[in-house]
Amino acid sequence: MARCVGDVDRFLAETWGKAPLLQRRREPNGFDDLLTLGDVDFILTTTWLRTPAFRLVKDGKLLNESSYTKWAGVGDRGAYGAVDPGKVYSLFHDGATVVLQAMQRYWLPLARFIRDLEVTLTLPAQANAYITPPGSRGLAVHYDTHDVFVLQVSGSKTWQVYDPVIESPLPSQASIEGAATTPVLETDLEPGDTLYIPRGWRHAATAQAAASAHMTIGVLNYAWYDVLQEVLLGTRDELAFRETVPVGYAQEGSDFAGDIAARLQTLRDWLQEVDVEEVAATLRRRFWAGRPPLLVGQMAQLGRLDEISDDSLVRRRTGAVCLLEPDEQTGRLRAILGDRELVLPQELEATMRMLLDGSAVQVKQLEDLDGESRVVLIRRLIREGLLECVG
Repeated sequence: MARCVGDVDRFLAETWGKAPLLQRRREPNGFDDLLTLGDVDFILTTTWLRTPAFRLVKDGKLLNESSYTKWAGVGDRGAYGAVDPGKVYSLFHDGATVVLQAMQRYWLPLARFIRDLEVTLTLPAQANAYITPPGSRGLAVHYDTHDVFVLQVSGSKTWQVYDPVIESPLPSQASIEGAATTPVLETDLEPGDTLYIPRGWRHAATAQAAASAHMTIGVLNYAWYDVLQEVLLGTRDELAFRETVPVGYAQEGSDFAGDIAARLQTLRDWLQEVDVEEVAATLRRRFWAGRPPLLVGQMAQLGRLDEISDDSLVRRRTGAVCLLEPDEQTGRLRAILGDRELVLPQELEATMRMLLDGSAVQVKQLEDLDGESRVVLIRRLIREGLLECVG
């Protein structure tokens, strides 16, 4: 987050969701640790990339997939939509922008970067990359229904940002038109620079004399509208809200408005009884359950399980999440580890929190357990992707 905005606390307090922010970072190596043009070449030519993981656009229009993909066989099977590198490079030379989508799903540096951002914001995020030929524009002026951090990777790109047509639009409000205005911000981004664009703010970019590559880190907002949608799901359990509307409600002279008013009063009464703690817990669990562990190196970790002993050194795996929920009534401890869940004795809470602080821990430091029990626990947490053995 700091690489995107500098002072994180100030950004969240003063700028997040309110206005664009330009950061002149100009780091010596820019964002080379996340993506380079060499990486893009590698992805396009050696990874059997398939749509919808990439697309090509030119002058604001999406090009037909058939112009840059092919059928590719694997044994006696195959698939359409595989990248045709020769066609992609030819279209790129003719002015098309190459868009690599959802890179956090297949490019490890961005998977880790996105996970760190998600943990900071507790919002889902994604990473796309745009590689644009000299003097070309990929997408026309538009706005996104999610917040965007632009990270300039190579080359230079001129950006124009315009006032929003609608503030904080929802995904269903993605196509509202607005008259052209004077940009509130126009700037050239150089490698290492970043630009934050809140959702709803229109923008466009054009490459300069050389090819340009930038990443857009999209943060998929969770609005109060979505929270209310979750709350209202509970009305399905109430007969008053499952009943059919009155026969003839659409006839002239019916008192349908009065019927609606009466049912809204019933809703107000029902809302007073909603368990807001349970709603909050449900939404919190749903977020963490959607963050599976990044299992890089897991095959080697599994191969070393039998070697785990009191002298082994372990630490929390990079990007691994864990939400601990003690249950006083059952005396159990629920550990949500992304897409998996463990139920443990509540007495293990202090031990689990020690393991979660990020520092390397020697197994025998877990003094609340006997030797055999702590080795069993550590092996299980390695299998589940929360921990890794580092010595």
